[in-house]
Amino acid sequence: MNDCSFIPTGPMPATTAARRTPRSQHTGDKRDLILKAATKLFARRGFFNAQVADVAREAGVAAGTVYLYFQSKDDLLISIFERTMHEGLEAARQALAGVSDPVERLRRLALVHLERLGQDRDLAVVFQVELRQSTKFMERFSSTLLQDYLHAIRDAVADAQTAGRFRREVSPTFAAKVLYGALDEMATNWILSRRRYALAAQANEVVDLFVNGMTT
Repeated sequence: MNDCSFIPTGPMPATTAARRTPRSQHTGDKRDLILKAATKLFARRGFFNAQVADVAREAGVAAGTVYLYFQSKDDLLISIFERTMHEGLEAARQALAGVSDPVERLRRLALVHLERLGQDRDLAVVFQVELRQSTKFMERFSSTLLQDYLHAIRDAVADAQTAGRFRREVSPTFAAKVLYGALDEMATNWILSRRRYALAAQANEVVDLFVNGMTT
């Protein structure tokens, strides 16, 4: 399982809005501009307080233009999630290319996770806080693209168990959720903390603690 086959090798699935929109460089640029504006406003005002008109104003486009690319404010939020996860999975694919050692794979996954969120505070706030305001969305969050990421951790754990490096009595799926939960908490603590520090710097500490707890 060390060939990282858990990550889709073909084109990432397009969002509903992306499928409706004609493909062109201009279209992609404007869509990205709107998503960046939405990310900033959702992070700083809160999803429920921000309006589509506010997003349009921040992006420098007419309010009606937003609806050419997105069905609703909810669609904007979902699109931020999908784009972030697609980009994260691609970054993970690149980070794991040619890496067979399971512990090193865990380190690289953790680094990608925290590095990406640590580079964009607004995105981190949306991802850690605003995306989780709705139970309905959380059900979708837990059953879609997140599973690919959890499978990556699970496969690395299972490979380490097969190699005799990790305890076999621990479920790989359970262990994957524990490690993800630790990384998730580090990201949330980072956005809530008054201190300013590099989030990615905590990746090794989290993995070391996890590995030491799993080691035979």
